[in-house]
Amino acid sequence: MSEERSENWDQESSQEPRPHTSVILSGASWGPLIALQSWGKRSRRICISFFRQENGWVPQVPRIWGPGKSQTLIAPAIILLAALVAVVPQFIRGNSCGHDFDVHLVSWLDCVSAWKHGLLYPHWTPSANYDAGEPRFIFYPPLTWMLGAALGLVLPWSLAPIALTFICLAGTGLATRALALEALEDIPATLAGCAAIFSGFALFTAYERSAFPEFMGGVWMPLILLYALRDTSNAGCPILSRFLRKGGKAQPQTSRSSTLLSRAFDGSTVPLTLALAAAWLSNAPLGVMASYLLAAVALLIALLRRSWAPVLRAAVASALGLGVIAFYLLPAALERAWVDIQQAYNDPGYNFENSWAFAHHADPVLALHDVVLHTASLIAVSMIAVAVVCTVICWRRGTLAPQKSNRSRLWWIPLAVLPAAVFVLLFPISRPIWYLLPEWRFLQYPWRWLEAVEAPMAIFFAAAVWPSAKRWRIPILIACAAAFLAATYYAATTFFQACYPEDTVVSTLGNYRYNVGFEGMYEYEPPDTDRSEIPIGLPGACLVANPETLFGKLNSDGDLLWTPSQNTCLSTFSAATDPKSTPEHFRLSAQIPHSGYLVLRLLNFPAWRVEVNGATLTAATTPALYKRDDGLIAFPVHPGPLNVSVDWTTTPDVTASRWITALCLVLLIALFAIERRSFSTAGST
Repeated sequence: MSEERSENWDQESSQEPRPHTSVILSGASWGPLIALQSWGKRSRRICISFFRQENGWVPQVPRIWGPGKSQTLIAPAIILLAALVAVVPQFIRGNSCGHDFDVHLVSWLDCVSAWKHGLLYPHWTPSANYDAGEPRFIFYPPLTWMLGAALGLVLPWSLAPIALTFICLAGTGLATRALALEALEDIPATLAGCAAIFSGFALFTAYERSAFPEFMGGVWMPLILLYALRDTSNAGCPILSRFLRKGGKAQPQTSRSSTLLSRAFDGSTVPLTLALAAAWLSNAPLGVMASYLLAAVALLIALLRRSWAPVLRAAVASALGLGVIAFYLLPAALERAWVDIQQAYNDPGYNFENSWAFAHHADPVLALHDVVLHTASLIAVSMIAVAVVCTVICWRRGTLAPQKSNRSRLWWIPLAVLPAAVFVLLFPISRPIWYLLPEWRFLQYPWRWLEAVEAPMAIFFAAAVWPSAKRWRIPILIACAAAFLAATYYAATTFFQACYPEDTVVSTLGNYRYNVGFEGMYEYEPPDTDRSEIPIGLPGACLVANPETLFGKLNSDGDLLWTPSQNTCLSTFSAATDPKSTPEHFRLSAQIPHSGYLVLRLLNFPAWRVEVNGATLTAATTPALYKRDDGLIAFPVHPGPLNVSVDWTTTPDVTASRWITALCLVLLIALFAIERRSFSTAGST
């Protein structure tokens, strides 16, 4: 864009037609009503009212739905109704057991069990690896597994996943609507929120994948865009600014509102910090995408506005946001060496090299992966195509309204760039980016970037289809409603995943109550071990002569089972503690008949402190707890009484992370007070 065109786009925006809004004036404090009416190729009317403050004028926010405070609830209620419609098939057919459904449900059950026994922030999931446990809660962000657990406390467990799906969809719609309100009026902005709810990727994530943590991207991505792009520096009246020109250019603003610090910290930094922190606490790949999205958008809008304010705001929000969540992020980052975290991106099904759009592989192991990839690729191309076509339509129709806070159309450019950038990231041409930028391999699937396309696509769609002629608005809304219902039907018949008998909520609850245990996750097993060698039915402790002894035999269904008749244990012992009631403590008292090695049904992890008859097994007393191929704790024992105590300890990195979080919370509260005072001062001057 040339400098002249950019300047005109910024400064001539007040000449664009705006929807008529009625203004109610009451009281002696109301200022004059300024009305401009000009007639050209098409008539336009701009009507702006001003509220009188001590030293100036502040634009009055128009009412879209009509007078009365209760009217402001109509749009959010429509969004909630749309989210409810999107989950109706699950009320009818039951839960959709998507790819990640059982993993999340078990996490919720373990979290609830920990809460009931006084452990507010658990670190260990005891039911994983058939009750040997794993440190899943250290590495998996806590927001969604805690939210799912909370829903399970107040709702029947069969409804908890549906309720969480509804919350994610409703949050997606409300956040997209909030972003759209920066430039659109209330009705088209609400339409954009509904379009985001019924977008292909949202329904695909809800029904086929059941990826609740990733689902939250639809909530946090629009809010990050909203607060990263917001600019309230030009608070003056856009109509008056047309008459305050010298040499064809608007007079430079010399008020306090034009300073770098006031533009950067205009009340948007604190919510931007919270949105970024929430993205990280929802899903680690989502946090990576949100961080890079914020950096890219801040740099782009800074270049367009020729101001460092967006970069300064993004930098402060990123530093504070990561600091606030240090209690989770720092241990998860520093303790990755204690688990086989590379499984999260080196496994063929999780490697981004195998997930380029429309890729096909001869390896039969990737057959199901390719089916899902083909579906995701079609969704990606269709969403990006809709975004691009609607962008062109909006540009041709002239419906790209200026941003309300500063009357500039530059706000649309980052939204238009996002779908094109994501399209490039879907194909091998972007391979250097995936290898060069840190942590991108953890994204696993390039199509995950569709989280950043949902809101722009929905907003461009609403701006493109919303007619200026009132007689066409009702038919357009009816057509959109029909399309949304059709999308829901398609998701219910195509994306819906019927539960296998062993994966239903009822079966999962039964297995959980009878301590059957569940599969673990490969990325949380100790390095150079194989958690698949842990059998079902293993006792609390097993005495063996050879520490390398493995347990269990495969049955006809391919499950590894241990039974006493296999004679792999010389003696077996039951733990004195229940792993679900005391997930971070293990107690065992026994009489050892002869020397050997005691293998505990507990996965090894450096945070465990193991005491045998009062002596702590450390690197000084024991070079290491014997390393087994299945990753279970094992140590030598001698004949006689034995008392084993295994307790979870607070490692130094956890202590440091909590102090960092506390400090950053104090700084965040201070920043909130500063922004609030600055905003109030700017409003009065």
